[in-house]
Amino acid sequence: MMSTVRTASTRALAATATLLLLTAAASAADMAPLMDPAPEAATETFAAPSPWQVRVRGLGVITNDSGSVNGVAGSDLSYSDSVIPELDITYYLTDNFAAELILGTTYSNIYGEGSLAAVGKVGKTWLLPPTLTLQYHFTDFGAFKPYVGAGVNYTMFYSQKGDAASSLDVKNTFGTALQVGADYMINEHWGVNFDVKKLFLKADFDATIGGTDYSGKAKLDPWLIGAGITYRF
Repeated sequence: MMSTVRTASTRALAATATLLLLTAAASAADMAPLMDPAPEAATETFAAPSPWQVRVRGLGVITNDSGSVNGVAGSDLSYSDSVIPELDITYYLTDNFAAELILGTTYSNIYGEGSLAAVGKVGKTWLLPPTLTLQYHFTDFGAFKPYVGAGVNYTMFYSQKGDAASSLDVKNTFGTALQVGADYMINEHWGVNFDVKKLFLKADFDATIGGTDYSGKAKLDPWLIGAGITYRF
C-alpha cells in the first residue's frame, strides 16, 4: 500500500515538473522582442579630392617695353607681344595652400627706341620662363574658387638671332611673380579658369651692332593674362 502511494506521488511530482518546464518555455517565447533590432546606421564615405590639378590656358604675353643700352643717352627698347599655350601643374598642400608650376614658351622681337629708333629690329629671342608660385585658395564661395599667389621664376633665353645686331646674347635671369585668379568648378573634376600674373623680369644683354659692342638691360616685366580649362584629379 505504501509503495503504491509513493509511486503515485513520484508520478505527480514528475508531471508537475514537466508542466512547469513547458510553462517556462512558453513564457520565454512570449518574451521575444516585438521589434527587430535597429539596423546599424549607414555610413556614407566620400573620397578626398586628389591634391593634383592641371590647367591648360591660352595666354597673352604683354611686355612692359622698357630698357636701355649702356653709354647711349636716350636709348630705349621695346618688345613684341604674343599669344601662346600654357600648362600649369598645381599641388594642394592643404585645402587652402597650393604650389603651382607654370610652363610655357614664347618668342620676342626686340626693337630699338628713343635714340636707337633708327636701328629698328635689333633681333629675336625665344624664352622659357618656368614660374613657381605659392598660392592661397579661398574656399568659402562654393564653386567659385578665387586665389592669390606669389613666387619666383627663372627665364631662359634660347634660339637668339640678330637682325640689326650681328650678334645678340640675352642672359638667363631670375625674377619674381605676383598672381591673382579664380576657378569656377563645373563639377568635382572640371572647371574654367581665369588668371593674371605679373612677372618682374629684367635681363642683361650683349649685342654687336655695326661692329661696336654694346651691353644693357631689357626690362620686360610682362603681364601674363590667361583663360582656360581646369582639371582636378
